[in-house]
Amino acid sequence: MDIKTATALHRLRLISIPEALSFPALIIFGSVLSRVSDIDFLMMPLGILHGVLFVIYAVLLLDVWSKTKWPLKRVALFFLLALLPFGGLYGDKLLKRYEADGVIAARARREGVVSA
Repeated sequence: MDIKTATALHRLRLISIPEALSFPALIIFGSVLSRVSDIDFLMMPLGILHGVLFVIYAVLLLDVWSKTKWPLKRVALFFLLALLPFGGLYGDKLLKRYEADGVIAARARREGVVSA
């Protein structure tokens, strides 16, 4: 794995957790509280925050896809995980594994252990 690919994976990991937490925050603090109480000032900022994080996540996912040449099924899985509340937390776990596997493979190639 080259440095650009590793960096793209790391950036996607960094945004996946805030994106995963912003959606439930929007649902709980924005929607539910505005319906059961007079607290409705949180809906707009949380909606904007979640929207910005989701767009950044989607752009970074496309960047990772172009650098890693993942199959479409894997990219679709990560996109679907972003649509689920807390789905990005599982996505982060998968990304951490892919990142570690890539680093191990790159190190093995560099040390001449494997020829791939």
